[in-house]
Amino acid sequence: MDQMEIMPNRMDYGFEKYQKEFEEKALSVLRSGWYVLGKEVASFEERFAAYTGAGHCVGLASGLDALWIAVRLLGIGPGDEVIVQGNTYIASVMGITINGAVPVFTEPDEYFQIDADKIEEKITDRTKAVMVVHLYGQVADMDKITDICRRHKLRLIEDCAQSHGALYKGRMTGTFGDAGCFSFYPSKNLGAFGDAGALVTNDPGLAEDARIFRNYGSEKRYYNKVVGANSRLDELQAGLLNVRLAHMEEITEERRQLAALYSGALRQKDILLPRERPDTRSVWHQYVIRTSRRRELMDFLRQKGVGTLIHYPIPPHLSEAYKYLGHRPGEFPVTEDYADTVLSLPLYTGMKREEQRHTIECINAFT
Repeated sequence: MDQMEIMPNRMDYGFEKYQKEFEEKALSVLRSGWYVLGKEVASFEERFAAYTGAGHCVGLASGLDALWIAVRLLGIGPGDEVIVQGNTYIASVMGITINGAVPVFTEPDEYFQIDADKIEEKITDRTKAVMVVHLYGQVADMDKITDICRRHKLRLIEDCAQSHGALYKGRMTGTFGDAGCFSFYPSKNLGAFGDAGALVTNDPGLAEDARIFRNYGSEKRYYNKVVGANSRLDELQAGLLNVRLAHMEEITEERRQLAALYSGALRQKDILLPRERPDTRSVWHQYVIRTSRRRELMDFLRQKGVGTLIHYPIPPHLSEAYKYLGHRPGEFPVTEDYADTVLSLPLYTGMKREEQRHTIECINAFT
């Protein structure tokens, strides 16, 4: 019998699960003759706003665009500081630095989120915002964070690239701050079939500014109010997102069941399992364990046909791109320890039970 080969992530299962609906939608968009800023985008914006509980949704070309455009439209620019956790994906930081602002890193907590108790010590007279990243589909401590932002009159930006549908005390991520920034990259829980993103907000003025900015700064064709960008969610991606959005609760429940199976069955003494913050619903974009024997475990699992990924091996403050910020190894020990020990196990929509069972058996057999 051939050895089972399990990828760390795969998207074909998620396509096959709703294949007929995806194909019918794609054909209908192609046959419509309208491909940019049409009825599919308008429909998705309305439905995604309703899904999140936000007042407004603006479809954009990517999650990174959502971040940097949100920062720009909130008036944050050169010399301004934005507090952000050190263990995020570099796109979060790029959303800040594209605008000339300065990322001020802080350590994560035991749930991989920004440590709310470490934020206030980072505030200066140049601080303009806090950017919260709901990493791995887990949720940050939003009561503490919103209180800090309110008391210090700071903007609050939520990076929800990995947290579609995640809840804090029954309220969805992306709706606590000035702007919630979403990516619909194909690997996301709510994934498109190419690049796509969105900004959600309860501020009608910000939503209107974003609609104008995404389309060359044009409110009316050939009449440009501001120097904007070309960052439009296209009709095809919006249509396919409309299909997947209708199944989001089913997709979320499947991922939660897969995570629960891992948490209940993994018995390896050298790994630390992820935990869900009380009063939250994680959507388990990644199931991230920690182990000081990561390279050994990865090699062992690879030999058994099980693929894994590291999210993320180099924290932004130590990346070559941000060498100019002058950070040194050892400045953020928790962040750096996570970078050295985290490992994402296979978890994806449509994952077969035998694939997960094999993964669990192999991890438990690691000595």
